[in-house]
Amino acid sequence: MAKKYICFDNYLLVLVVLAIATIPSYSQNYYQRGDTLWLNNGFLARAIVYNQNKFFTANLIMPNTKSTSYVADSKEFSLRINDSLYNGLSGWKLIRQAPIQDQRGGAGMSFTLKPTARSAFQFELEINYILYPNLPLIRKWIKISNIGEEDLRIESLNVEDLQTNFYLTGAVVHHNYARMKHLGKFVGNWDDPVIVVHDMTQRRGMALGNEAMGVIKRSAFHTEYCNVEVGLTHPGQAFPFRKYLTPNQSWQSPATFVCLYDNRDDGFEVIQEEVNHFVVKHLDTRITSLPEKPVFVYNTWYPFRTHINDTLIREVARAAADCGVVEFIIDDGWSVNENGKSAEKDWGENYGDWLVDLKKFPGGLKPTFDYIKSLKMKPGLWISIASATPDAKVFREHPEWFVVNEAGKPGNLHLPWSDSNMFTASFGTDWSAYIQERIIRLVKEYGLAYAKLDLAVVTSPYVNNDNVSGSYATNHPYHRDHEESFAVLYERVLAMFDELHRQAPELFIDCTFETAGKLQLMDYAIARHAEGNWLSNFEESAPVGPLRVRQIAWWRSPALPASSLVIGNQSFDDPNFEFCLKSLIGTLPIVLGDPRKIPLSERASIKAWSIWMQQMQKAYDYMSYRRDLPGFGEPKEGAWDGWQRLNFQTKAGGIIGVFKQGALETRRTVFLKDLLPNATYSIRLAPHNKIILKAKGRELMEKGFKVKLLKKYDAQIFEVRKE
Repeated sequence: MAKKYICFDNYLLVLVVLAIATIPSYSQNYYQRGDTLWLNNGFLARAIVYNQNKFFTANLIMPNTKSTSYVADSKEFSLRINDSLYNGLSGWKLIRQAPIQDQRGGAGMSFTLKPTARSAFQFELEINYILYPNLPLIRKWIKISNIGEEDLRIESLNVEDLQTNFYLTGAVVHHNYARMKHLGKFVGNWDDPVIVVHDMTQRRGMALGNEAMGVIKRSAFHTEYCNVEVGLTHPGQAFPFRKYLTPNQSWQSPATFVCLYDNRDDGFEVIQEEVNHFVVKHLDTRITSLPEKPVFVYNTWYPFRTHINDTLIREVARAAADCGVVEFIIDDGWSVNENGKSAEKDWGENYGDWLVDLKKFPGGLKPTFDYIKSLKMKPGLWISIASATPDAKVFREHPEWFVVNEAGKPGNLHLPWSDSNMFTASFGTDWSAYIQERIIRLVKEYGLAYAKLDLAVVTSPYVNNDNVSGSYATNHPYHRDHEESFAVLYERVLAMFDELHRQAPELFIDCTFETAGKLQLMDYAIARHAEGNWLSNFEESAPVGPLRVRQIAWWRSPALPASSLVIGNQSFDDPNFEFCLKSLIGTLPIVLGDPRKIPLSERASIKAWSIWMQQMQKAYDYMSYRRDLPGFGEPKEGAWDGWQRLNFQTKAGGIIGVFKQGALETRRTVFLKDLLPNATYSIRLAPHNKIILKAKGRELMEKGFKVKLLKKYDAQIFEVRKE
């Protein structure tokens, strides 16, 4: 029989156990006892042990369950500064500590440390911890300050570096948005904004969240023995993180979070419950904070590509308005460069100057936008935020604003085999101010309400050569070398999003997966700075297209806000459009196609769905919520799937979707969550609110209700209303 190994430190474990027995009231999130300062909200306790300048380390427990510590003597954090390795055991002087809080209900402590060992360079680390009410979750980030006279080079940053008390042979890692499982050593990538390390033997585990953007996030398990690491990519990885600090300069890392749980056999349940609650209530994502969320959006990309003009847009807009569309987005093809030449290809022309093509729009965009607004729709535009073609005035006048490839020439990160046709601008230069001004001008002059910001900024989802990434420039003002460019480019893109929101608070920013850098990539950084992310171009007709929509939504939610997932390209004129629309309602419904082909009578039925969605959003804010429907799994051919978008805060109800994707059975029982047991709820068939049944919340959660679907591919959407 194989032996079971567990990682622990007896001294600290005894310390934690003794402290649990004498924990005071939880009226505050922090208190001190001797050399130990406790961060404690009654659901999670973190013991910060600081011992005579020798170490700064921590333990994690769940005091409400009297659980033993989840971690033992740990590094707590680790990083390399000028090739020297530092972690919580390196020896530190505690300079100061202070309470901190955020605007979303979090409170905690900040500790500023200075190394005790003499060095040729001097720095301070500010370690920040925040806890949230009623959650076994702690958020953390590090601020590094150069207080010496030498430049600092920061690498290999693990914001969390913990030694777990999990059994290796009983541990499984839930990765890829926590939907897939892995055994043994694991080093995650860009598709891991959150992972779960679940100890099947001890029936407990932890979710590890990483708020870094794009391809520089890194989360790992068992790189040494039973340890976990959350932070930024290391040297030797595809997109290694690096940051230089000059004297008196500071830099703050992206945040991480750890969420504990126990007494469970399913590691994904923490994503459904505690992590989902944290994301909705406390992470401050743009879409969940948006007072008015778009519920039905149209985009011109398919089938028109760049072949658009004012007449076409007005015809399509009129038909889209008849169908109840509330936001109308004009995709590629509206712009020209200084030479005024119209686009002839499907894409990839006339980027950089972002002037209106007066051949296509003789009066400019304002009359077109005014017409769209007269139809009670908000206008939007597609813009490539970091691309210019050789004919652009901005490229000719500012070649220093563009990324430099390995050969030392202006590069194309999006499609490098066409370097001569398009170039990628660098946010490590003053290009960021230039493109920001162009977007704000469109907002102020034309009333732009939705900006779809596209194409590669750091790396491309279509390129396998990792060297085609970032910028190799050594003379750009905001980064020194290729390695530092990754973080800088991302940081300055997000900073531009924030500035756009400051100047245009109602602007909806759609940061596409191509801008994020990898195929269908979405993460917490994007969700906190942009309202949405165009995730795909699924142009297959039903039933394949709707299945792909539901699959990608299932893969990425509930770890991420479902309404931040902008999933195209389901077509208005699909013969089974209603099945497409029902699938889209699980995320942010965006449709394409040619609505002019839809008969007037059918436009009215589609508009009924739009009106219903708007009513549901007003009643429940369902766009802020999504969790798996109990008992239903991953959408796939030959099966049933479903989701629920019930408001778990008010418990007044919301909407649910049930789908049959070629399954043999014609009936399923649907069980709900997030209801008040003793309240009465009605189940109403959308979009005409036909009452199917009334029952107590307890009955709907414990006994469920029957759904019957006779067609091979079919779906029903329901309102759940508290009476």
